[in-house]
Order: sequence, then structure tokens, then C-alpha cells
Amino acid sequence: MNSYLLVVLVILIVGYLLEVTVSQLTLRSLDPALPEEFVGIYDPDEYGRSQEYTRVTTRFSILQASIMLPLTIAFILLGGFNGLDTWARSFGLSQVLTGLVFTALVMLLAFLTQLPFSLYSTFVIEERFGLNNTTGKTYLLDILKTILLAVVLGGPVLALVFLFFERYGGTAWLYCWLLVAVVTIVIQVIAPVIILPLFNRFTPLEDGPLQEAITAYACQQGFPLQGVFTMDGSRRSNRLNAFFTGFGRFRRIVFFDTLLAKMTGPEIMAILAHEMGHWKKKHILKMTVISLLQTGFMFALMSLFISNRGLFAAFGMDHVSVYAGLVFFGFLYTPIATVVSILTNTISRRHEYEADAYAVASTGLGEELIMGLKKLCRANMANLTPHPLQVVVGYSHPPVLERIRAIRSMRR
Repeated sequence: MNSYLLVVLVILIVGYLLEVTVSQLTLRSLDPALPEEFVGIYDPDEYGRSQEYTRVTTRFSILQASIMLPLTIAFILLGGFNGLDTWARSFGLSQVLTGLVFTALVMLLAFLTQLPFSLYSTFVIEERFGLNNTTGKTYLLDILKTILLAVVLGGPVLALVFLFFERYGGTAWLYCWLLVAVVTIVIQVIAPVIILPLFNRFTPLEDGPLQEAITAYACQQGFPLQGVFTMDGSRRSNRLNAFFTGFGRFRRIVFFDTLLAKMTGPEIMAILAHEMGHWKKKHILKMTVISLLQTGFMFALMSLFISNRGLFAAFGMDHVSVYAGLVFFGFLYTPIATVVSILTNTISRRHEYEADAYAVASTGLGEELIMGLKKLCRANMANLTPHPLQVVVGYSHPPVLERIRAIRSMRR
């Protein structure tokens, strides 16, 4: 057996086993006893329903992974990628355009295989637990808008990546890195005013005591506030959320309308202070730098494999090409991506503690922040007792009980 094929199969199987192991541990860690901290927040039936949501979604993820693994392996072994490449080459286009067609076919196939799972998750599971507000029209429009963005933004970038690797050989990874870095920064700057409004409506927070309190707090903290906005999150879901986005004059703090409807003014101020803490502590800048460094490392490593004939033989390819090499390298990079994700999640969880500390120190609203977190967990049906391995592998935020304990310790 081709050694690269063996490595790819091992990566796929080990990744599947890791996912199933984490999922099983998640199910076993569910404790029917309501944590003391949440007494009075949940009633017993509501907490049981929240745990059932975790069971259903976790088992569904196991089912999805169990279907996708054999499908992916069969597609590789039966020469599916070579079939797509033959089809793409049949149009007689240039290498770059052929690469775009090939990539589009791969993405279309991946989308079609994931679509039934997405539909079931959205319109059956989320609907069953009262979280879904997405209509069929909104779901379809989201797909079409995503495709449009992929074509308009992703297509030119991908074409340049193909072109750089074809023309500049060993130094191509550096040009690709610089290109992606520039595009990433530009997108982060323009996303609040161009991209995000394609999917949701953003409305400036209306004048009133809350808006005045936010403005006064921002001024006190030296935060160059460019706008606080409400987003129509209820258009798709009943979940609560708030986030910080953009740079420079496009910087925004955004509250879901669902969050504003279910939290008190002081709780909203505490959540705002947490989001502002991310800016004050330069968390967004730090994570952007880490992401760009990761991208540079990925391109440098990819340059070593992108034209490797052994790798192409593993996928049964008749022709060696930059565009297919990029897809195949993705399989080899999966375990590295997992390790990097674990490291970045560790950093992200530390950032959440720091933002909580900033919020408490700058507002004194420790109990209000705690109550806000509790309401978020209740509305989002969060798992209150995740297994430690699940946290290590997949949590960008600390478990809520750990955050609450940390906030209480700050106030002693």
C-alpha cells in the first residue's frame, strides 16, 4: 500500500476515534443533579431538557461522523478525486481556471454530503428544542449569499495562490502567506459594514439610559467607541450572544436582540465590559497574529508536499497539479490543525478569564456578570458539566462554572 495513503487513512480513522471518544465522555459526564450555582435559574424539567439537548446533538454528531468516515474513505479508494479532476480538465481551460473548477466541484460535493445533516440539525433538532427561528427562505438565501462570497472573495485569492505556486516554486508559500494576511486583515476591517449586513440587520442601539450608560463607560475607559449595535439574531435562533468586531473606524460592539430582551441593564453593561476587555487586553489583535503565523507555517509546510507524486498516487491521480495538491495536503495537515486548535483554544480560554476580570474591575458588576452568564447558558442550552477532554479539545471558552468561580474569587 502507498505509504501516503496509509498515513491519510490512519489520520481519518484516528480523528474519527478521537471525536467519538470525546462525544462518549461528554454523554457520560452529564449529571442529572442541577449544580447548586444554578438553583433558581433552571427548574428540574428545564434542566433535564437542556441535558437531553446535549444528548441528542452529541449522538447526532457521532452518527454524522460515522457516515462521513466510510464515505470519505470510499471516495478516496475509488478514485473520486481523479474523476473530478478528469471532469475539470475536460473543459480545456488554463491550469488556474481548471483548478478553480476542480475546487468548486470538491466544495460542491462536500456541501451536498453535509446538507442533509445541516437540514436535520436546523429544522428537526433545533426546532424540537425551541431554538430555531430560521425559515426555509432564510436558510436558502444564506446558502446563496455564502456561495456568492466564496466566488467573489475566495475565487480570486485561490486563483492567485495557484498562480504563485506555479510560477515561484520554493518561495511561493511566502507570497501566498502575504496575500492571505492582507486579505484577512481587510476582511476583518470591512466585515462589519459590508459582509455581516448581508446576513443580518444591524441597528444602532436606541437612545435611552442604556445607551447613555454605555457611552459614559466607554469614555471613562478610553475606548474609542464607533458604535453599539443590535443584531436581529432572533431571525434565525433564540440563542443569546454578544460580540466585538472590526478595527479602526469600523469597530463595533454587537448585541443580539434576544440578549437585550432577556437581560437587565446592569447585566448588559457587564457583558459589554467583558467584550470591551477583549479590546483593552488586545485579545483580538493577538489571536489575529497567531492565526496569521499559523497560516504562514501551513503554507511553508504545504510547499513541501504540494507536488509530491507519492501523495498524488495515494489518491489515484493521473496528473500532478497545484490545485489538487492543496486539497490533498489538507488531509495530511489535519492532525497538526487539531494540535494548533487545542493550543489556540487554551489561549482563548485564558483570554476569557482576563476579559471577565477586566469587566469586574472596571464596573464592579461581578454578580451581574455571573447572572448574565447563567442566562446565556439557560437560553443556549449549554452543557454545564462538560468532560475535561471535551474542554481541552473543543472549548474556546471555559466551562461556565469555572468562570463563575473565578469571578467570585476576584471579588474577595
